[in-house]
Amino acid sequence: MVDVLYTAEATARGGREGEVVSDDGVLDLSLTLPKELGGPGGDHTNPEQLFAAGYAACFHSALKRVAGKQKVDVHESSITARVALGIDGQAFGLAVTLVGRFPTLEEPEARDIMDKAHQVCPYSRATRGNIDVTLEVAPHSLI
Repeated sequence: MVDVLYTAEATARGGREGEVVSDDGVLDLSLTLPKELGGPGGDHTNPEQLFAAGYAACFHSALKRVAGKQKVDVHESSITARVALGIDGQAFGLAVTLVGRFPTLEEPEARDIMDKAHQVCPYSRATRGNIDVTLEVAPHSLI
């Protein structure tokens, strides 16, 4: 990378049942293993939720940028990221589904914008070829 614009820093202690703290203290969260993985669940987060939140926010920003260049209004849109953790051979693996909701767009236009955003989003670029990422456009009836 030639021009670094920003560097985020966070420290984890205790793994999946520990804590994460950003260098500026804005992020300061306790982690708990979800019930689905044998933990207590509860009102704490986990790495998959944090990744889902970051990917959804970053992808939505990329989508808004692409839409702006095409002069398409997506101000009522949203992106939901579903991050799945599973077994991949002898290791753990991730898969992501990004669901776009576009109350003012028809499916073909929404899909086109999502496809283009997927080419420029830094999270999409980082995960490409490493994990399965599926793009979906939610039907209008589910918005």
